[in-house]
Amino acid sequence: MIKKIKRWLLLSIISAILFSAWLVHYAISPLKLQPSSQEILIQPKSGLKSIANQLVAQGVLKEPWRFMFLARLLNKEQYLQAGTYTLNKNISPYQLLLSLNHGKTTQGSITFIEGRTFEQMRQKLAVNDAVRQSIKGLSEADILKLIGSPYTVAEGLFFPDTFYFDRNSPDIELLRISYNAMQTKLEKAWQGRDQNLPYKDSYQALIMASIIEKETGKADERPMIAGVFVNRLRLGMRLQTDPTVIYGMGIRFDGNIRKKDLSIDTPYNTYTRSGLPPTPIAMPGMAAIEAALHPADTKALYFVGKGDGSHAFSNNLDEHNRAVVKYQLKK
Repeated sequence: MIKKIKRWLLLSIISAILFSAWLVHYAISPLKLQPSSQEILIQPKSGLKSIANQLVAQGVLKEPWRFMFLARLLNKEQYLQAGTYTLNKNISPYQLLLSLNHGKTTQGSITFIEGRTFEQMRQKLAVNDAVRQSIKGLSEADILKLIGSPYTVAEGLFFPDTFYFDRNSPDIELLRISYNAMQTKLEKAWQGRDQNLPYKDSYQALIMASIIEKETGKADERPMIAGVFVNRLRLGMRLQTDPTVIYGMGIRFDGNIRKKDLSIDTPYNTYTRSGLPPTPIAMPGMAAIEAALHPADTKALYFVGKGDGSHAFSNNLDEHNRAVVKYQLKK
């Protein structure tokens, strides 16, 4: 009898976990509406069942019961409001529920990704159908002035994250939110940094974080990569990191970096110039910022890719050369 009860309890727990996972997946999965945006009308004095059926009739939902269950589970049933709503094609059932709950036009969303450049941010804003375009043709300096930044180069100043906003919000406002998020998070992290780091200020730490972001293939190696670069800075060695060279090449970069590219001097060529480059080279995430401010305690001065996203770290040039032969030349 006890075994049956234990078996029943185990099955019940497993079933509950699976059901919860399924419901979460449903709640956050995009509905993928056609066309790219859709206007719907919820009739006055509609209850949950009526609203769900109206959404089915207007092609928003395939069937009503999952949406009804989600609304009741989250205690939103009594707060849903009638009105006309414009839906983004990638709205999720949960976002739709919130929109109907607040009686507002559905939120748009945009995701800025770690390691991407400011130009890629602008391109993403430009094609988002929920964003009102206002910065087309403006220079980086103009944009930064509009959001109240003292900088003239935008690279790396914005925090990579997913942001939700009311449809038709201007692009400049979304950039302001992302910029303020980065400044707040960076300064907080800077206050808790390790002592005696070779950075003059938090901006230099941001530059380092952007390099770490581009160099890292495996997340747990960020502190070690940071440790190598910090050691090099302390010793006056050049960083010799390919991502900065690639950034300095700009449109000349065709997907391959060649030996001659390493000798062509630019402000970002860390093979020809000592110290950090003048600006970040991409958007670093919080993990890269933390690594820059809390590097691993290591004697390593070199690293080379193993071909699987990880790196071999070496304390001296002889070790490094052997690692290059082993992992890059495959000898």
